[in-house]
This record gives sequence, structure tokens and C-alpha cells, in this order.
Amino acid sequence: MRIRATVAAVSGALALTALAVPAAQAVTDSGAPYTLNASFSNVSIAKAVKVGTTNEVSVAYSYTLTHGSDVNIAAKDFYTDAFLYHGSYTDTAPELYGDNPATCTATSSTTATCKGSVNIYPADGDLRNAWAGSWSVAAEAVAFNGQDQQNPDMSKVGFKDQSGLGTSLVQRYSKLTTTVSSTSVYKGKSVTVSGKLTRADWEHHTYNNFGGQPVKLQFRKAGTSTYTTIKTVYTDSYGNAKTTATVNSSGYWRYSFAGVSTTPAVSATGVYVGAK
Repeated sequence: MRIRATVAAVSGALALTALAVPAAQAVTDSGAPYTLNASFSNVSIAKAVKVGTTNEVSVAYSYTLTHGSDVNIAAKDFYTDAFLYHGSYTDTAPELYGDNPATCTATSSTTATCKGSVNIYPADGDLRNAWAGSWSVAAEAVAFNGQDQQNPDMSKVGFKDQSGLGTSLVQRYSKLTTTVSSTSVYKGKSVTVSGKLTRADWEHHTYNNFGGQPVKLQFRKAGTSTYTTIKTVYTDSYGNAKTTATVNSSGYWRYSFAGVSTTPAVSATGVYVGAK
């Protein structure tokens, strides 16, 4: 994963990599940064994020940064951002960061609105399947205060991070198909409707069968815009759904999945069946 800022105490030495500082500028010093006079609130981020197997996903966020009068957020060596972490907030927790620090606009002498994005790269191995579901939001800020970022006096560098600011679901992108045994059926006769539910496998960059899930068989009469649920069936271990339904009028048939915390809702494209 692309970690932009990590603070860890190791044998009394502190290593700090700033938000937008290249890896080559990672700094190590025997001192420790002081606690920056800053706090974070009013975090806004998507409630759920759908991530497939290849395409980068950008998740916008915003938050309010409150800081002391001694903190110069306009300084070129001041950085802040928000990020996602999975599980407990520890040094080893999986984290997702943005490619760039947030951009802050002062709203008073001690407050600012900051905006940025978290960038997720599934093709680069940012995610594991077991991490699907709820992630938490944290934010951080670092002020180098004019220090040489390659060799700073760490006691003059301010740092603050804050966890538990919100949550977002990071979900394995889902796909659902629908096929029918015939596209033309006599009224009162039945048609077999089949489908397949799959979801992204972040580790192997493919789509896996999603078995044991309820999917609704739905019908939309020709000339209308609303689907009605006919029945609910469950996918087998291969992600397949199959059932029969009586055709009383021409229209569109599809399967629809309501979603779970790890996998988003999805509806298949309706397939037209004409009633003779």
C-alpha cells in the first residue's frame, strides 16, 4: 500500500515520513516531534466505496482543521490529509492514503476546510479480500517549521494525528448476469431464468463466484419503468441462480442483489421476454 505518513517509535528513535515528501527524503532522528496544536472534525467521506480488480478508485473527503495561532497552514512545509485504516488504529493496521496531501482553505485565523482524496489501486495490491467491509477515517498534520526535511531537528517538528473520525465501507465490486431459456413464450407458460453473481478478488485480480446469497427475481412489464419482485432464490456455491416463472405479459426479467457490508448491491440488465 502507498503509505504517505507513518509515525512509529522504535528503540527510542522516531522515523517520520511526511505526507507529500518522497521516499528518498524519509527522515530519521533521535528526537521526537512535539504534539502539534491541531484537531480534526466534521469529516465527510463516501459511505461506501466500490473497488474492482484493476481501475484506480478516488474517494473524495473533506474535514475541518482547527489549529493554534502558532500553526502556519500556508507554509510550504505544512502537510495534512485524511486516510482510511482497517481494524484497530495501530502502526501495523492496513491504511489507504491519497497521492497528494489535502488542500486547505482558511475560514478563520484558526480554522480551515481541507479537501483531498484517498486513491486506491487494486491492481497494485493495495487490498486483501479479508479487508472488505468497514474502514475507519483518521487525519493527520505535520509542520516542519522550516526544518531541513532530509535532516531535521525533530524537536522542532510538530505532528498530530487523530483516529475514529468516521467510517466508510470498502467493498468488493459485484457483477450479476441474467439469461432466459427463451425470449418468446406463450402466455401462461413458464420461462427459466438463470443468473450468476460474482465479486472482485483483490488478491488475484479476477472475479470470484459469490455463493449462498439471496437474489431477487424481478419483472418489469413492457411500457413501465418499475420492477416488481416475483420471488427470492439463493445462489449456489458457483454463484449461479436458477428458477422458473410464469409469463403472463411481455416485459423484462432480471436478478437483483441487495448487497452486504463487504459487497455492494447490483442489479443485472433486464432481458426481454415476449408473451405470445
